[in-house]
Amino acid sequence: MFEGIFPPIATPFDEHGALALDRLKANIEKWNACGLAGYVVMGSNGEAPHIAFDEIAPLVRTVRSSARSDMKVIAGTGQISTQATIDVTKRAADAGADAALVVTPYYYKNGMSADVFKRHYTRVADASSIPVLIYNVPANTSLNIPALVVRELATHENIIGMKDSAGIIDQLAEFVRVTAGLPFQVLSGNYSAFMPAMTFGVRGAILAVANVAPKECVSMFEAARSGDWQSASTIHMRLLPIARAVTSQHGVPGLKAALDLIGYYGGSPREPLLPLSENTRKEIEKILRDADLLA
Repeated sequence: MFEGIFPPIATPFDEHGALALDRLKANIEKWNACGLAGYVVMGSNGEAPHIAFDEIAPLVRTVRSSARSDMKVIAGTGQISTQATIDVTKRAADAGADAALVVTPYYYKNGMSADVFKRHYTRVADASSIPVLIYNVPANTSLNIPALVVRELATHENIIGMKDSAGIIDQLAEFVRVTAGLPFQVLSGNYSAFMPAMTFGVRGAILAVANVAPKECVSMFEAARSGDWQSASTIHMRLLPIARAVTSQHGVPGLKAALDLIGYYGGSPREPLLPLSENTRKEIEKILRDADLLA
């Protein structure tokens, strides 16, 4: 269901900080021609923590109506509490999302046990009219969901996959191993881990760099899937510096600056995040040029 490349799309805001839905639609119309499998809206790179509840439905509706009909729309719906996650998941489903991406609850870290994770995801999945994917992102949550918990949750008929952004190859392989034979799909949320992960069965990825290099990411995926590892490796290495720049190095401000530079609309992030300095934008521009992503 989720094979291929999915960009966790940036959320555009206007000069006053309001949603710029016209800009979002224009970005999606460009991405539609790039061979992507779908979109993730309100992911980490979409500034999910900065999205107000009343903005959820307009965002999802805009993505769903602008995307090609054969593309999947995944909405990030995870919240601090179980009930809030259920409520946001319903809003996203009603607006047209095909699946919900639910980040592990994390605020009360010392209380986030295996039993808490199992109950949280089970309650959300029981209440959701759309399939649920687990989202493991230790860099943002400081929590790492255990593989045995994933294995148990994967038996739930409405929990159909997960995005793992930890970037730990053996852990990613373990998620695949313990869920083998179940209708459950593991997606890589880490660029460096994705191509190696394809050797042991991962067939989908949610990659920030696919915002700025969508065709290249799709070409890399298709080359690896067909067994042309040399071509896939060449693309992988070419994109590696920009993949780092728009994630671990400069985050959302870096991603939005890169989008502006290649002719999409990035704009400013919502505060407290700040736009990049002019010097850092020039660094991003050089990285894009070195990756042959600028004319």
